[in-house]
Amino acid sequence: MAVRLKYCGNRTASDLQKSVQSKADYVGLIFAESKRKVEVEAVKQWLQYISLGDKQLVGVFVDAPIDKITYAASQLPLAVIQCHGNETAEYIAKIKEVTGLSVWKAIHHDGNALAKMRQYAGIADGYVVDSRVSGAWGGTGISFDWENVPFYLEEAARQAVPCFIAGGITPENVEKLLSYRPYGIDISSGIEENGEKSAKKMKEIEKKVANYV
Repeated sequence: MAVRLKYCGNRTASDLQKSVQSKADYVGLIFAESKRKVEVEAVKQWLQYISLGDKQLVGVFVDAPIDKITYAASQLPLAVIQCHGNETAEYIAKIKEVTGLSVWKAIHHDGNALAKMRQYAGIADGYVVDSRVSGAWGGTGISFDWENVPFYLEEAARQAVPCFIAGGITPENVEKLLSYRPYGIDISSGIEENGEKSAKKMKEIEKKVANYV
């Protein structure tokens, strides 16, 4: 089965262009406090001359007011909303109701992560499991112990929704992660060089994913 790729944290028109020209299935934009934060108006301008083609656009938010999310969804062709903070199941349900979009929940790996996933069963349309790093929600370039990946994949399969693995994935270590047969891989810092997305690193990742599949 093909492994889905999501390239996240596109912070410039150049980044977005590279991700759109890649083999990724999903392209992520961060609308939360982060060094990769983008503004809705800027993205709107970029999309005037960058065609998404068949790429699915994912908007990443952290504990955002609902009106901020609905505004972004009204201005941009978002396919998925990714909630990366402490959002409740009730909040996720509300976002789905008001936007009509799929909503994924990020889960930070720790001893309670599986129990947390179960709280969103029947509500979240997918999951992104990321490393827990103090003071950061994501994009840290730090991976968690991938021996736990099968447990997350099993829980997502029970809920019949996709599960992406994030956190510290690079061209050098992606084969190890692929051995756990993840549904999807979510990469941000691992496809960057000098703070910019790297088409070369994207190709390296894609080659290894294609070889593995």
